[in-house]
Amino acid sequence: MKRFYSFFSAAVLGALIFALVFNLFDKNERTETNLDQLPVISTNYTPHVAVIGPDFVDAADITIHAVVHIKSELQQRNKTYNDFFDLFNDFFGNPQYRYNQPIVATGSGVIITSDGYIVTNNHVVQQASKLDITLNDRRTYKAKVVGTDPTTDLALIKIEAENLPYLKYGDSDNLKVGEWVLAVGNPFNLTSTVTAGIVSAKARNINILGEVSAIEAFIQTDAVINRGNSGGALVNTEGDLVGINAAIASNTGSYTGYSFAIPVNIVKKVVEDIKDFGEIQRAYLGISFREIDSQFAEEMGLEEIKGVYVVEVIENGSAADAGIEKGDVIVRVDNTDINSKSSLLETIGTQRPGDKVKVYVKREKTLKKFTVVLKNRSGNTDIVKKDNIEILGATFKVISKNDTEGLNISHGLKIVSLTNGSLKNAGIREGFIIMFIDKEPVKSIDDLKYIMDSKKGGTLIEGIYPNGQKAYYGVGL
Repeated sequence: MKRFYSFFSAAVLGALIFALVFNLFDKNERTETNLDQLPVISTNYTPHVAVIGPDFVDAADITIHAVVHIKSELQQRNKTYNDFFDLFNDFFGNPQYRYNQPIVATGSGVIITSDGYIVTNNHVVQQASKLDITLNDRRTYKAKVVGTDPTTDLALIKIEAENLPYLKYGDSDNLKVGEWVLAVGNPFNLTSTVTAGIVSAKARNINILGEVSAIEAFIQTDAVINRGNSGGALVNTEGDLVGINAAIASNTGSYTGYSFAIPVNIVKKVVEDIKDFGEIQRAYLGISFREIDSQFAEEMGLEEIKGVYVVEVIENGSAADAGIEKGDVIVRVDNTDINSKSSLLETIGTQRPGDKVKVYVKREKTLKKFTVVLKNRSGNTDIVKKDNIEILGATFKVISKNDTEGLNISHGLKIVSLTNGSLKNAGIREGFIIMFIDKEPVKSIDDLKYIMDSKKGGTLIEGIYPNGQKAYYGVGL
């Protein structure tokens, strides 16, 4: 019995020790397992892919090597005598004339071909007697002006060089509001400066060029540009040229939030015209028009504030020939929606005389489509060549039947618009109808060109104003 109790006690004690040890190890194991396998997870958290910003490095590297620094010199002359005495004063060396030191201005330009063609702003190079070009690698060249177009503020210049880095044309029509762009130029003579921004608006008209026939359809951006950026590049994130920087909106003369660039599709067309023809080939729709606002829409009974309203259709013009009428509302040209003066001018400004465009108009609640063959300023589709009527500084049109009947005249050319030139200097005003030049009748643009070919010096111009007042002017050519 004693032996039995001894064995029993030993067994119970062993069982108790085993249970105690097992419980201790099991507790530690469960604690470690819980810590490893049960992480705290928030039930309302959804992980997102990290946002990566736009990469400007490659576009900047491509662009800075193709943007040049331009230094232009203009020899200015102060004088006290009228221009009428220029010949005598220059010949006799009149001491009243004083030649000052050259005026030096700086700007930017963009190389567009490997053999040295550079596009810039007209206001950067106009009237310059000397142009010095500095590349990004500090090589310097003399440049010559190939051609200019004040109506778009563009100029094409050339340096004698080969294998130059250049920018490829992009497509400004495909540029979207909100898209990232880079502005590259030489503000304040700080060469190869790169700034970034987004496209803030398109087809913006800021009334800066001053030409009656000017095409203002700027790309607006918040990329920082300043004095010296004029003529520089606006590129997309691929490094493609989408615009030529031209202006800023500022009361101080420095950047205050918005800058403006000429769309590259206009740039491309102007450059090709200058290279191929030596003269800008402007196409005209042959209408006068106005933008539509809520008040005008209500007055005219228009259902939508959309498109541009045709105020007048010029007789024998492109629109008239196609069947477009006064009171039509142009809402689209080809694939471009038209909602402003700028958008229409930009779209037609990329065309040449002879090109066909599809014009969609709203007429009495019906959408109509017209195929319009665009004409030049002379009312035909011929290539316009540079001629000596440029010195007159005016655009003309053949008088209408209303003019002939109302004024009792048989022929004449009406002055549609005036810029700086011989006619304006002589005191002639817009609307004047030129009937005779040195007693020779003027019935067409071709007549005017033919007569002007043989004219030099003082010339007598006779004509009449729309109010019936006859006038005679002596014009110096």
